Amino acid sequence: MKKILLLILCSIILSPVSKAEEKVIFDFTEEELSNLQVRKVRGADAKTIYTIGQNENGNYLKAIANNAASGLGKEIKIDLDATPYINITWKVEKDLKGIKENTKKGHDFAARVFVIKKTGATPLSNRAINYVYSSNLNIDDNMPSPYTKKSIDYVLSTTKNNFDEWVTVKANVKEGFKKLHNLDVKELDGVAIMADTDNSKMTAISYYQNIFFSSQ
Repeated sequence: MKKILLLILCSIILSPVSKAEEKVIFDFTEEELSNLQVRKVRGADAKTIYTIGQNENGNYLKAIANNAASGLGKEIKIDLDATPYINITWKVEKDLKGIKENTKKGHDFAARVFVIKKTGATPLSNRAINYVYSSNLNIDDNMPSPYTKKSIDYVLSTTKNNFDEWVTVKANVKEGFKKLHNLDVKELDGVAIMADTDNSKMTAISYYQNIFFSSQ
């Protein structure tokens, strides 16, 4: 009996551990950057400048928004039953201290990652969660965008805690859509990145790296 138990224990210890499923969203290469959809915010004076860089952890995207607002979008299907968690590694080098981010005049963020669900025939009908790196709010603060209730701003990072340093965060997107939009979403339709300062007329500098969805 003891020999049988030892064999069972050995088989458990030696069995390969299943790796969490992952779906990478951005490669952050020059080729990818040239092919991403660029969307300038209506009324903005200029586009955000995006460039590719590299460090010891791989490629990253740098964003400089100087009184500017434009995003980079990718249409991509994400199975939220299989991979409900979004993972983001990002950094804000220059933030937007003093603005009121929950108002139209101050609705700027040094870094954002949108997750989008198509819920109608036009882009205006889409629902989104806008995960933000805030300069003034607290982690887990959330509120509808002052421009549309169909997009919810959710603070995952803040420069009050992490300024000019890389930080990695995670959020359950499936649970987020249920809590914030009261929607049971099984599949996302797109992901977008944006740094914007068109309302505050200020300058922000941020970085993005390793954006992916995971099963846990």
